[in-house]
Amino acid sequence: MKKLLFFTAIVLFGFTYVSAQEIDFGAKAGVNFATITGDDLDSFSSRTAFHLGFVAEIGITETFSFQPELLYSAQGADYSEDGFEGSVKVDYLNLPLMAKFYVAEGFSLEAGPQVGFLLSAKDAYDGGEDDWSDITKGIDFGLNFGIGYKLQSGLNFGARYNLGLSDLNDDPDSQADSAFKNSVIQAYVGFFF
Repeated sequence: MKKLLFFTAIVLFGFTYVSAQEIDFGAKAGVNFATITGDDLDSFSSRTAFHLGFVAEIGITETFSFQPELLYSAQGADYSEDGFEGSVKVDYLNLPLMAKFYVAEGFSLEAGPQVGFLLSAKDAYDGGEDDWSDITKGIDFGLNFGIGYKLQSGLNFGARYNLGLSDLNDDPDSQADSAFKNSVIQAYVGFFF
């Protein structure tokens, strides 16, 4: 955990030595519409959850900036099968590294990779809850694509899609024919200080 915090501090604050560049720090929070994709997952549907965390926007040019983020993100999927209903709850500490291209005043297109560190994985159903942390991979990789709008006051809004690239299944006894991957649509509001 100390190594993760050190790495995060380097990413978020490591660029402060560049005195000519503008660096804005902020926070954001929003809603997740998450699911898990895979050929064998017809019974899975979107799980509504949330994300929140900290951001740093590092201006490179007038129209391009780099934005590392550190977010808690509740993900997973709801399911209903054979009379059973429940939720697969997969929570991460995500580190998106976004490139932002300002295409008009305040309006940006964003893209970048993301690495997620598993915090917990559970199957919550009507009769109880099972811990799935030991059968879920500890690291998740993905790609993010989004849009954003930032007001001069620092208030900002946006939407993003996270395309999971990693197979979440780490069960050596699994009979699954396909990979299980995260798929998350996010809408957020934030503020730069």
